[in-house]
Amino acid sequence: MRSNGPSNPILLGVVLAMTLSPQMLPGQSAERLSYVDRLVPLLDRELFFGDPEHAGGELSPDGRWILFRKPYRGVMNLWVTETRAAFDTARPITADTTRPVRAAFWSQDSRFVVYLQDRGGNENFHVYVLDPAAEADASTGVPPARDLTPFERVRARVLAIPEPTPGTIVVGLNDRDPQVHDVYRIALRSGARELLFRNEQNVAGWQTDLEGRLRLGLRVGPEGGTEILRVQGDSLIPVYQCNHEETCAPIRYHTDGRRVYMVTNRGEDVDLTRLVLFDPATGIEEFVEEDPERQVDFAGAEFSDVTEELVATYYLGNRLRIYPKDREFAQDLELLRRRLPEGEIYFASSSDDGQLRIVRVTRDVDPGSVYLYDRATGRVELLYRARPGLPTEHLSPVRAIRYRARDGMEIPAYLTLPRGVESRNLALVIYAHGGPWARDVWGYDPFTQFLANRGYAVLQPNFRGSTGYGKAFLNAGNREWGTGAMQHDLTDGVRYLVERGTADPARVAIFGGSYGGYAALAGLAFTPDLYAAGISLVGPSNLVTLLRSIPPYWGPIRNIFHVRVGDPNDPNDRKRLESQSPLFLASRIRAPLLVAQGANDPRVNRRESEQIVVALRDLERDVEYLLVPDEGHGFQGPENRLAFATAMERFLAEHVGGRRQEELSPLLAERLARLTVDVAKVNITERAAAAEIAATAPLPTADGALIRPRAVQYRTTIEAMGQTIDIDVARTVVRARLDEREIWRVVDEVHSPLGVAVDTFDLDRASLAPLRRGAEGTGGVSLVFSDTAVTGELRVRGQVIPVRVALDVPVFGNESALTLVMAALPLAVGYETTLRVFDLETQRVRPMWLRVVGMEDTEAAAGTYETLVVELIPLDDDDAGTATLYVSREAPHDLVRSTTKLGAAVGGGSTTTELVAVTTAATATQ
Repeated sequence: MRSNGPSNPILLGVVLAMTLSPQMLPGQSAERLSYVDRLVPLLDRELFFGDPEHAGGELSPDGRWILFRKPYRGVMNLWVTETRAAFDTARPITADTTRPVRAAFWSQDSRFVVYLQDRGGNENFHVYVLDPAAEADASTGVPPARDLTPFERVRARVLAIPEPTPGTIVVGLNDRDPQVHDVYRIALRSGARELLFRNEQNVAGWQTDLEGRLRLGLRVGPEGGTEILRVQGDSLIPVYQCNHEETCAPIRYHTDGRRVYMVTNRGEDVDLTRLVLFDPATGIEEFVEEDPERQVDFAGAEFSDVTEELVATYYLGNRLRIYPKDREFAQDLELLRRRLPEGEIYFASSSDDGQLRIVRVTRDVDPGSVYLYDRATGRVELLYRARPGLPTEHLSPVRAIRYRARDGMEIPAYLTLPRGVESRNLALVIYAHGGPWARDVWGYDPFTQFLANRGYAVLQPNFRGSTGYGKAFLNAGNREWGTGAMQHDLTDGVRYLVERGTADPARVAIFGGSYGGYAALAGLAFTPDLYAAGISLVGPSNLVTLLRSIPPYWGPIRNIFHVRVGDPNDPNDRKRLESQSPLFLASRIRAPLLVAQGANDPRVNRRESEQIVVALRDLERDVEYLLVPDEGHGFQGPENRLAFATAMERFLAEHVGGRRQEELSPLLAERLARLTVDVAKVNITERAAAAEIAATAPLPTADGALIRPRAVQYRTTIEAMGQTIDIDVARTVVRARLDEREIWRVVDEVHSPLGVAVDTFDLDRASLAPLRRGAEGTGGVSLVFSDTAVTGELRVRGQVIPVRVALDVPVFGNESALTLVMAALPLAVGYETTLRVFDLETQRVRPMWLRVVGMEDTEAAAGTYETLVVELIPLDDDDAGTATLYVSREAPHDLVRSTTKLGAAVGGGSTTTELVAVTTAATATQ
């Protein structure tokens, strides 16, 4: 089987000020906790953060083999063993020496193992395939693997492993367009790929049926709602919609091939998600089940590998609840509960005949044990314990609690208390989960148990905005980051434990990763008297730059961020986002801060960490910084996990008073030293500093009187992904009038392999401010610019896309309009300025940095010219390519040649434009 897998707010402020203020001064070392000597033995940090002895465990469909992960040459790799053989006779089948292999599965015919791997945490996953029975390479000791998606800067997604076509898989690839995934069928043996659907409709997710046929797409609408689309040939037909406050998503097709199991809470009278059967052809929706206890959302379903029928449903309340739908499954579950240790039972995989199953058991004090269950004999065999050296008797139970927030909302949470001492006046760590659209569950967490062993109580609140508790609870977190209810729920968790006498108000720290890292920064900035210390792991400090730097492949779900967090291009939203960004209130942070960041993080750019580090350093606050060069959004390498854990326990021991492990191996000491950054040497890049200036600075003055009517011809050559494309442009600049207003009209006639298009830009005659743009070709554009907005529409492939972008600062036009602006600027060697343009493709304002870096003679098809060398640098995306422009030295500074290195997100490559001919007089030297 396989899984789809009532307080007065004014009074409250007074109480907090009186009872929750840390008694220690910033930077002062904390006294050792009074109860340290009564704690259970101090456990080695490697028991928590070193690699497990084994992990995973998946049966091959024929039941002959077990695939799992285990260290090989110091890195977690893939291993296989025969099902009936001793587990210690397993052999490795991958030998990655730099990064752990995290995800793998069998082909349906049990011939191949398919796995995904990225580089250094960049999340550009490739799909690899290998034959575990192939002869091992002498140099690696493992069979050779082939890359099925050998494309740089491309993220592959495995969408389906169809049983009827066991030699193929269905994969999504964003090699054509970095923002969307086209769908391919890839042959495992040859690597040949067949395009199933070209994604030109902004589809964010796909669903196949049990035969592997592409049946449904999922798209996020302009208002953040969800559309489910039926695939009909090359078309997509909307069949189901839910609004931005609701959830709806397909999970698996029914055996009848018509209906699809779907999770939804659409409807005004529906709060919790439920399981339904939906017929995309008729629109008929049949209720299947919701939580029998009416407490939480639907969490998952189990389907038989023999019959493909639904056999169980899952719900995650305080603990996991399983509801059998099949008599045989119910009997199996009852037998397993009798024979396995107490804990949560998860079914990982089974053989196709249903006789063998891999079963995993986890507990709050045990990271997990994996068993093989033989249905024919009833035998349950222990395969391995993930961390057999971890003494569970010294770990701390985790219990579910609930507390009231200041507005009366009940907040579910998990509380872990250090073992061996009375639960009174304890040092406390608030451990905020990431996401934030996720939740904590009962079970083992290495950070929770590590902190408890060091003497801290740990509270894990499922604050508003967490998933699993219905749409009202989820939507109560919309736009409530930092200064709103999401952060208040953490603050009120501290209040609850202080009022009960559990927590010492002078010894409270806050820690988290991703959103939890942001919550830690927000806690220190917005409630500076509450916390004695904070730890941010890959946490954003500026919500504006966070939202503008999300990975390209999140483009189809960008509107969800706009609804739930905010739109940085909306002036009102931007102001609120800035007010919710800890960076802008760094001066209020007084408690010591530890920041850790992966250098290759595609979700939270390293700038998010470094700008808060620099701000606090310049304010002479206590801040420490770890930068991990070979990691991304979270740390996978055990050496990096251990280094962070070491820094973490030292930091908390100094500022909160818990205990720490003193001994340090030479290798770990060396690694920690390499990752620890001297904050005095951290510099915000020039690009980042310029971005902050460009966001609000006045535009440079462009003198429209310098422009002259002219007719010129350019040729643009694009070289990318092995292709070369030539585009010819005939440009005319003429004087004209628009509603009695004197203007410059720039008309580009563009000849490309797609046909002929005409692009017209009207600019104010004096200032070169954009007024209107229109284009006609294979599609169309109609835009009107004002001081406060850009409005109009974009017509593409029969679709009309409205353009409605509010402006809180003036902008220049892009493309041909921008070349006129640069022609009219006072350019000279050493000149630099920031500016902003409206970018039609992304429908946002893009800040730019312009600087003149030199002067040289430049050759073009039209002749040789004396030119200034100008760099034009996008400031909102570190991956975007810098354009180098060569413009005539004398004003007007007409474009002679330009080169642009395309960013990694678009597959790399370059664009070159050169002047081919001039109809009017030009300053050529030949």
